[in-house]
Amino acid sequence: MAATPGHAGAHGGDTFRHSYSKDRAQLVRRLARIEGQVRGIARMIEREEYCVDILQQTAALRAAVDSLAILVLEDHVQGCVRTAAEHGNADRYVDEVVDVVRRTLGRPVRGATRG
Repeated sequence: MAATPGHAGAHGGDTFRHSYSKDRAQLVRRLARIEGQVRGIARMIEREEYCVDILQQTAALRAAVDSLAILVLEDHVQGCVRTAAEHGNADRYVDEVVDVVRRTLGRPVRGATRG
């Protein structure tokens, strides 16, 4: 697997820490809640609960996942991208973030070269 810009080697060795490290406990707590939501939806389906109620829970699940993704994205931009910019490597990181956001929104990823 090819290294992505966010890996430790891209920032000059083992001293680099992902910017979400400071929020790791909060992110893990959110993931545990999301896991609980998924189990709850599975129970609803097993009990053959009303479809609309299940759909409402899937919407809440999607919102929780989106909220988690936004936190990680913010940390990435404020940490990794800012650090890359300080070292003159911002373009690669900006392109990576744009591509991830495009995929998240269901839009095609642009080519490696930007015009």
